[in-house]
Amino acid sequence: MPEASLTRTLRLRDLVFIVIGTVIGSGIFVVPGAVLRQTEGDVGYALVVWVLGGVLSLLGALTYGELGGMIPEAGGAYVYVRDAFGPLPAFLLGWTLFFVISTGSVATLAVAFAEYLRQFVPLGPTARTLAAALMISVVGAVNVRGTRHSASVQNWSTGIKVAAILAMSVVLLGSGHGLPELRSATFTARLGPSLLSGAGVAMIAVLWAYEGWANVAASAGEALDPQRTFPRGIVIGTVTLVAIYLLANVAYIAALGPAAAARTDRVAADAVRASLGPGAGTLIAAAVLVAMFSAANGLTLTNSRVYYAMARDGVFFRKLAEIHPRFGTPAFSVLVSSAWAIALAATGSFEQLFTYVIFAAWVFYALAGASVFVLRRRRPDAPRPFRVPGYPWTPLVFVASAAAIVLNTIWARPQRSLLGLGVVALGLPAYHAWRRARARAADG
Repeated sequence: MPEASLTRTLRLRDLVFIVIGTVIGSGIFVVPGAVLRQTEGDVGYALVVWVLGGVLSLLGALTYGELGGMIPEAGGAYVYVRDAFGPLPAFLLGWTLFFVISTGSVATLAVAFAEYLRQFVPLGPTARTLAAALMISVVGAVNVRGTRHSASVQNWSTGIKVAAILAMSVVLLGSGHGLPELRSATFTARLGPSLLSGAGVAMIAVLWAYEGWANVAASAGEALDPQRTFPRGIVIGTVTLVAIYLLANVAYIAALGPAAAARTDRVAADAVRASLGPGAGTLIAAAVLVAMFSAANGLTLTNSRVYYAMARDGVFFRKLAEIHPRFGTPAFSVLVSSAWAIALAATGSFEQLFTYVIFAAWVFYALAGASVFVLRRRRPDAPRPFRVPGYPWTPLVFVASAAAIVLNTIWARPQRSLLGLGVVALGLPAYHAWRRARARAADG
């Protein structure tokens, strides 16, 4: 009996919405104030950091565009690294994705979801934990139900939150209370070591806000006409994100002024209250709840396919490679990863999860980006319907920047970085155990 496989059902629009919906979570609603503080309240330098974060994400998207068009399989970066560097580094990528990167991101979103839910109902510590677990459970149920079903939920929830951000930005720009202060706070700070160091720290927060653009690669195996739609989807989605984020930042500053925007970690809520009155804070809280649900849904939809691909390769729990006979999804992969995300949400703090996710993710972004060089040399005649523009400089800048981010994180937060590396290292004995088990099964 032939082994069941995933059905190609995702269109270009779905891929674009997965990129946008997976990325826009809580970051754009809370990070801009911290970025302004780190850049000494200078609007010009703060926006430069946002642009650089977007450009770096776009360079990665262009690189992944070539890889995904060439290898349109479920698994994304796991498959690229496996084909370029072998099964061990690919396994470590998937292992870390499961235990830290993806599930940690979902857990972080769930914890923040429960915090914002307090705007509507009073929640004690236990109730917040239960609310976070319930959010993850609902997302898991949606993704078990079917790829087309979860993609439709993603499209609608992403459309709602993008419309909310655009409407909010128009209202805030129209209020314009902070616009007179803008000129005096744009590129007026002294450019020196202190500002550059602060901008580097701000970049970590900005990359958190952009986190998730690469996850759509794991869904290439379910895309219709993937050689054409996947590269276009990841690039269109990333460019749209940069435009939305810049608009939102300018709108916050227009409503509050640079100084007030720099003082708050709830910049969206404070900006809306300043423009529409104290009762309007619930509007932005509702938008944030939709945004975080959508991001968690996108992460679950995409990264469950990585564990599915690993299981098919015989280096992860075999059950995770099973396709549900009715829904056509890797249901067990969805359920197991959701259960681990619930455990993380119940035991880890928001900031700890944030640090682990950023550090571990960029280790493997660099490795996946470097795959394009190896595969160009090893498979020169492979069909490449999309070639990364500016090769080799585009992927080279991306890989070098990703490596710099990793090194900076190790230097700035050595203890947590070592914990992240420890999680990666724990995958080594696990990999060899699965390989031995697979060899015994083959011999038997």
